[in-house]
Amino acid sequence: MTDDELTKLRAKVHAITRPEKGLLLLYVLMALMTCFLFPIVFIPLLFRYETLRYRFDDEGVFMSFGIIFRREMQLTYARMQDIHLSQNIVERWLNIGTVTIQTAGSGEASHLAIAGVRDSDAIRDYLYARMRGVREHKAVPTAGADALLTEIRDALRDTAAALKGGAR
Repeated sequence: MTDDELTKLRAKVHAITRPEKGLLLLYVLMALMTCFLFPIVFIPLLFRYETLRYRFDDEGVFMSFGIIFRREMQLTYARMQDIHLSQNIVERWLNIGTVTIQTAGSGEASHLAIAGVRDSDAIRDYLYARMRGVREHKAVPTAGADALLTEIRDALRDTAAALKGGAR
């Protein structure tokens, strides 16, 4: 991916702050399937939809939702382990999807689901590019680290030589 393509993709993804209206329709359809329990099921889903916010920045991804019980999650690009894209048949019909980002942790806190977004492919591609960029950046040692490793190596050689000379 060229720098120009990554810049365009970055601008497109950073502009996403809310889920699409199709997610609300999906929530309505899910609640309708419960028949007479519709209000009990739909009201929490409506509150979730209305308060759901996303933020993509240079550090990572941030998501928040909730009125009474507010939940906020922030995930840095360095902690991301895997990215999954999913769409059920209704989501495909509504042209929305869910991007799930997984970390090495366990439990519910080990993933962040970006639901109800139209450009799920673009989000996935952008996050993969950022993950690779973070890892490639970390993999390049600095000159100070090289000097420190060389000093440790030389000290270990001197210690080994002294032990061999003293053992005779």
